[in-house]
Amino acid sequence: MRVLVCSSAAPVEQRPLRMVDMPIPEPASHQVVVRVLACGVCRTDLHVVEGDLPPKRPAIVPGHQIVGEVFDLGADVRELARGDRVGVAWLHSTCGLCRYCVSDRENLCDGAEFTGWTVDGGFAEYVVADAAFTYRLPETMSDLEAAPLLCAGIIGYRCLEQTGILQWRGVRLGIYGFGAAGHVALQIARARGAEVYVCTRDRLRHGALAEELGATWTGDADERPPVLLDASIIFAPAGELVPPALSHLDRGGSLVLGGIHMTDIPSFPYELIYGERSIRSVANNTRADGRQFLEEAAAIGVQTHVEAFPFSDAHEALIRLKTDGIRGAAVLLVGGS
Repeated sequence: MRVLVCSSAAPVEQRPLRMVDMPIPEPASHQVVVRVLACGVCRTDLHVVEGDLPPKRPAIVPGHQIVGEVFDLGADVRELARGDRVGVAWLHSTCGLCRYCVSDRENLCDGAEFTGWTVDGGFAEYVVADAAFTYRLPETMSDLEAAPLLCAGIIGYRCLEQTGILQWRGVRLGIYGFGAAGHVALQIARARGAEVYVCTRDRLRHGALAEELGATWTGDADERPPVLLDASIIFAPAGELVPPALSHLDRGGSLVLGGIHMTDIPSFPYELIYGERSIRSVANNTRADGRQFLEEAAAIGVQTHVEAFPFSDAHEALIRLKTDGIRGAAVLLVGGS
């Protein structure tokens, strides 16, 4: 099988991924081997390739928004069969025993493994997954449309839940950075009855998409929305956005940081959080997040906006992602369409 391997982290413009041939893996008793049809390209993949996330292995195959078919399965797998269409996401496995796992917080498990970072991911023609951590996908969505749901969608959903908003009708939500996660989160928030205010440094491309999807207002990344907001999510990995985002919140508002990596947050005066404003981060996701999100996405008919790239053009997709050149989400066509 063909795989794209990162053996040495480097700026993506230096094209550090190498296409190599490897044997198709064998599943352990609790695992499945998935023939990859499509794999979304996530900003986290960019962080892995460029070394913003410290390497965990001498070489790694990135990719964690995987749509494929079950090709082989271990002896103990009962819930899946060969040929089933499944999704494989960022959370590869957890220990199941620690205090986080037994309290419905498996996203914080110290023994967690992560697809495309600590175990090989979906920039490959086949990938191994833990059967208990795979997802059945909405039949109404194509492989291309479904791929961005498996990280951008799930993490965006968890960010929405972590805002702490108990009712959504009439809520004013801000989104900073409007890529794959933002364009899915906006659709969920709008379906729940929220007004959505989008701040993006690409008003022409990303702002236009936000308006098409029902944003109440769009502005530049650091521009003040016309109203105070009840909650905001920062998807951009830019710590400098935190102080202005806080200044745009109403009293009691919450700011959620949705990235796995972010540049340093500058100091800011206490007045920006006074008035019971809060900041919290989102770390990974639970399987419950994934299942609940996919059910809601199917129910409201989330439409992902996708730019497809041939498998061999992964570097081009990553470069476009790095330079904010993707309208919606990027997806590699590995073995499907």
